[in-house]
Amino acid sequence: MMRAFHAALQNSPVNTKNQAAKEHAQELVLRVLTSFRGSEIEQAVNTLDGDGIDLLMKYIYKGFEKPTENSSAILLQWHEKALAVGGLGSIVRVLTARKTV
Repeated sequence: MMRAFHAALQNSPVNTKNQAAKEHAQELVLRVLTSFRGSEIEQAVNTLDGDGIDLLMKYIYKGFEKPTENSSAILLQWHEKALAVGGLGSIVRVLTARKTV
């Protein structure tokens, strides 16, 4: 599961203008994030560097825009752990970034 987590983030199409590719990546990342148990989230977040935390935050906020049946509660857990590592600066960088996911 950790390998799928890293692969989903590393292969994200941030630099593309192809909206279909971005939507597909969002669905994939959301599927991977919701497959984690609460106790595994902190461990996964701790494996990321600063850029990885910011990218994860982008996907978390994108997931909040289009919540699914059970995604909101899990995304809140991810947000809590990512915020603990990335701090408020990560949120500011995500909300002011020109490149979106």
